[in-house]
Order: sequence, then structure tokens, then C-alpha cells
Amino acid sequence: MFKGFRSFLLRGNVVDLAVGIVIGAAFTAVVTGFVSAFLTPLVGVASGAVGDFTQKTFEVAGTRFPYGLFVNAVIGFVLTAAVIYFAVVLPVGKLQSRFESAKPEPAAKADCPECLSSIPAAATRCSFCTSEVGKPGLPAQAQAVRSH
Repeated sequence: MFKGFRSFLLRGNVVDLAVGIVIGAAFTAVVTGFVSAFLTPLVGVASGAVGDFTQKTFEVAGTRFPYGLFVNAVIGFVLTAAVIYFAVVLPVGKLQSRFESAKPEPAAKADCPECLSSIPAAATRCSFCTSEVGKPGLPAQAQAVRSH
């Protein structure tokens, strides 16, 4: 009973997921701190407000609507998404493209003259109908002459 549970917990993907969640929570705290300490006050300076919209409300028929909470949440979301995109996504994408090995080109394909199946261009026999399709390295005219 416990042996199965232990093997489940020690599987690589469960441990990787746990590590990812912990790192993600720590990174979220860093980004949230940066946005609230530096970027939100800059938005306040640019808009003429203090940078904290939480106290902004309006009333309709005696009911208060604290729209400032929503404005703060939207600003925080946009700024957090911008920081993550420009500080993490773009640099990581550039690094991956720089270090990504050149992928091999797919083998050239040709159609079998007998069954019209797509086969590698260098093939001498069709893998579907087993008919001879040509000798690699010979020009098409030489292949036509040899087959007659």
C-alpha cells in the first residue's frame, strides 16, 4: 500500500511539478513586489493620482461601488504581464533560439510512379508496392533508358 504511494511521490513529474509551483510562487512574489514598489507609483505619477486607486468609489441609489479596487487589479495585472513578458519570455525565447540546434531538413519526397505513394526521393524501391522506382544518382533520362 505505502510502496505504491511512495513510488507515486518519487516519480519525476510529481517532484518537478512541486518544484515548479514553489519557484513560481517565489517568482510571483518578486514580480508583484517590483510592480507595486516601482511601476504602480509611476502610473500614479503619469495619471496625476497617488498610484493607489483603492479608495476611488461612486454611488448609485445609496450603494457604493469601489471601482478603484478593479482599476488597481487591472493595472497590476497589465504591469505584471508586461514585466513577465519583457523580462522573462522574450529573453528566454531569444536564448532558446540561439542555443537550439539546427533541425535536420526532412528527407526529400517523391511519388512512386506505380502506386503514387509518397516515398523518399533516394529510394530505389517503393515501400508500399515494392516496384523499382529508379537508381539514386542517375539522371531521369538515364533511368528511363535503362528501364526500357
